[in-house]
Amino acid sequence: MVGPQRPQFVLFGSSIVQLSYANGGWGAILSDVYARKADIVLRGYYGWNSRRAVQVLHQVFPKDAATQPSLVIVYFGGNDSMGPHSSGLGPHVPLPEYIEHMRSIAVHLQSLSDTTRVIFLSCPPVNEAKVREGVSGIFSELVRTNELCRQYSEACIELCQEVGVKVVDLWTAFQKRDDWLTACFTDGVHLSAEGSEIVVEEILKVLKGAEWEPSLHWKSMLTEFGDDSPYDLVAFDGKTTLNPSDWTFHRAIQWD
Repeated sequence: MVGPQRPQFVLFGSSIVQLSYANGGWGAILSDVYARKADIVLRGYYGWNSRRAVQVLHQVFPKDAATQPSLVIVYFGGNDSMGPHSSGLGPHVPLPEYIEHMRSIAVHLQSLSDTTRVIFLSCPPVNEAKVREGVSGIFSELVRTNELCRQYSEACIELCQEVGVKVVDLWTAFQKRDDWLTACFTDGVHLSAEGSEIVVEEILKVLKGAEWEPSLHWKSMLTEFGDDSPYDLVAFDGKTTLNPSDWTFHRAIQWD
């Protein structure tokens, strides 16, 4: 463990989370946005469904941990929503069971501390044609449709409203782009840089609008070791220094 101790944001989910540092991913973007403000911790598990998530929930988020996360962002549902395989194997989880698993995750995370905040991400759509093209000859009876994604997305949103958890509606957010089918994915399911930018934008909207104390929006959080220093770069006047602690000019997107 290194110090000083910062607020901890945990990303917990399936491959959308595990791959969130790849291809200009949303986890990597959040790490940049929250540099010197919060530590982004990755707990992503490729191929997992909500059934597997609840099996390890208390190991990933023990109630007796010395420090609890300030924020947990959760994504499960894409694999749950795949159609059932005739063998009974595979990641499919029936919708009622998925809802109860997500409820268990929400209740557990809310119980960690009075200041642990939770955001769920709902299922985004998929590019069905690209999915079929990419998995032919690899997987057996792979059924991934937007109708199923929609059902699980809506169920996630409804549950969040019921239990008081903030939610990002990725199903709707992606489809606001006319070119979402071709722009948002690397393989029809996993996110391109453009898809990840949508995720970050929607998460920051929630964080900015949430009436949480303390605020977890990046502009409201203290910058670690952000004091002015005579060792900073010298300004044009030759007499003062310029504190670069909060400079953001390096970002292609100036996040709000």
